[in-house]
Amino acid sequence: MALQRCLAAFISLVFLILPLQAADTIVPARAPDLPLPRAKPEDVGFSSERLARIGAILLQDIEHGQIPGAVLAIARHGKLVFLHAYGWRDKATHSPMTTDTLFNIASMTKPMTTVGALMLYERGLLLMNDPLTKYFPQFSDQRVAARDDKDNITTNSVPVTNKIVIQDLLRHTSGIVYGNRGTSPVHKMYPESSVTAASEMTGKAFLDKLAALPLLHQPGAVWDYGFGLDIVGLLIESVSQQSLGSYLEANLFAPLGMHDTGFFIKPEKANRYAKPLPIDPVSRQKQTLLPNLTEKLLFDCGGDCAYSTATDYLRFALMLLKGGDSGKAHILGRKTADYMLANQLGPQVVNLIGQADPTRANYGFGLGLAVRTTPGIAPMLGSIGSFGWPGSSGTDWWVDPKEDLVVVYLSAAPGAIRWHYRQKINALVYQALDQ
Repeated sequence: MALQRCLAAFISLVFLILPLQAADTIVPARAPDLPLPRAKPEDVGFSSERLARIGAILLQDIEHGQIPGAVLAIARHGKLVFLHAYGWRDKATHSPMTTDTLFNIASMTKPMTTVGALMLYERGLLLMNDPLTKYFPQFSDQRVAARDDKDNITTNSVPVTNKIVIQDLLRHTSGIVYGNRGTSPVHKMYPESSVTAASEMTGKAFLDKLAALPLLHQPGAVWDYGFGLDIVGLLIESVSQQSLGSYLEANLFAPLGMHDTGFFIKPEKANRYAKPLPIDPVSRQKQTLLPNLTEKLLFDCGGDCAYSTATDYLRFALMLLKGGDSGKAHILGRKTADYMLANQLGPQVVNLIGQADPTRANYGFGLGLAVRTTPGIAPMLGSIGSFGWPGSSGTDWWVDPKEDLVVVYLSAAPGAIRWHYRQKINALVYQALDQ
């Protein structure tokens, strides 16, 4: 048995560290891209043998056409224990994946926009209970969709009982929902997604459209996924008198050393841009779910429209783990970071998080991200206090403060397959912990 275990470990390590033919390529990151010093897995409580399972499994899935490729970064106890790229950056052109590949990070944009807003909060430029109408008066006449006697949503409306406040936008309790989250008459009035809105409308036209529509829920009553962080992004622009991208570049990205994060991929970086498989592996339909960020959208949508790399986003996640201070840059005050990462949903709020992301079912929600409130019930491994929020593009990340653990997983794999990989990567990372 001992011989079999050694042989299995050797085979897994071969898959992990050697370039293979066809789709299986592993390319190291350039030294300047590393946000932390490297460490051997055993030095920070991981098993090298168990970590090797990750490469073997991902390479097998790439070979079988489940995903084009992926980059995975794992940090623990202030050390970079794992950073590998697998498969193809662009399978159609046989471009190998590298650890500095740029990915659409989709809703992983939301926590960054949240931090941008909290920086204004710390400067006294906005407050959590400020009404939305203080910044955008066009929302002053909003109403809420009425229900019939069977609780079906109708086209009739009733007055709002509470005003939308900034906290509602940051925690998805505003009643302003994504159109693609349902089939009711109200859902059909809304733009499908953040990217759809930013592709078709200017920021002002987007706000005017939302202001003219009925809310799906009374403000503060229901967690339901929607445009809150896109509105916050435009609020940041109004207060700062900068585009959201420029504001975040000056106040967040540059201070943290996130030099490969933004809202528009310039031509000189376009060759590092990850592409999805042309055919969705589950639906078998043509892949049309990702925007092309080498073309400028009409506004920088704070809910969905950024790109980044694994090491860049690792820097962001580490800053939150450290209470808002990266060691090189003080981004948020410690208590502000604590507030962002605390559950913001009281018992009176109906929690529909599991409908938006089944892998975060039974989580709470902080500001801009999900927060784990129980060791069980949820469908994935983790500790109370873990936080993160994934992207519909196939990306995911989480921080487990109890384990002093940060994980960033990036893949250009939108569609239903993303649910599978959120759970698979979660299990593969935690099973490799030895202590």
